[in-house]
Amino acid sequence: MTPARKPIVYHIPVCPFCQRLEILLALKGRRDAVEFRVVDVTVPRPDWLLQKTRGATALPVLETESGAILRESLVILQYLEDRFPEPPVAQRDPYRRAVEGMLAALEREFCSHGYAFVMNQDTARRDGLRQDLLREYAQLDGFLVQHGASASPFLFERFGWAETVFTPLFMRFWFLDYYEAFELPEDPGFARVRAWREACLAHPAARQVTREQIVKLYYDYAQGAGNGALLPGRSRSSFVFEPHWRDRPWPPQEKYGRCANDRELGLLA
Repeated sequence: MTPARKPIVYHIPVCPFCQRLEILLALKGRRDAVEFRVVDVTVPRPDWLLQKTRGATALPVLETESGAILRESLVILQYLEDRFPEPPVAQRDPYRRAVEGMLAALEREFCSHGYAFVMNQDTARRDGLRQDLLREYAQLDGFLVQHGASASPFLFERFGWAETVFTPLFMRFWFLDYYEAFELPEDPGFARVRAWREACLAHPAARQVTREQIVKLYYDYAQGAGNGALLPGRSRSSFVFEPHWRDRPWPPQEKYGRCANDRELGLLA
């Protein structure tokens, strides 16, 4: 008998929006229910994939068993929640579901400010970008104080929907710790969001990437080049699969005024 076809996710392994799907499936114990196929971000999207997406290049993309295409990580996340309903990750109570939806809606600006900060190349903008991100953290803190559980570091009693949405971003922002020496202030106004972030990062369902992997692969973002784009004087992106990131040296932390070359980054076989 021919095995039943699985849904297919075309993804970039280190992408935070793709990791959300992996975390959700890990929470459900259904990681093997979906086939993940890796797409190389350092080369143009292949024609066969562009035909499926009608020219859209953003990932992840999910192809259902019938060949239908779904895009946008939160849309795919909801599809997987409905497709594999047990155990639930999203809250079943309507009010609680609305609350976690409101928190998840804050991720767009949070993400935008974090990526703007790491990609910045103007030293005069650093303090302003740092304050922008701190305001985002303060907003999250206020939301958690108002709506969150008092006896749990998570929004509610367990790691759930909002945690699945935000944890990959908390992980990616390790690049800010490394390249911008960013830290949350030791201030009561950040205590609740700090506890939430730490609990999210420690959760066993979120083990798809490491700090070392993020720092090494996102070096080009810290130099202002995203999505596999090549920097001047470089022949290889920091997102290449080979040499493996584990075999490369840690990049220089100084991101302003000088870009490390391919050899310094361990990108030459």
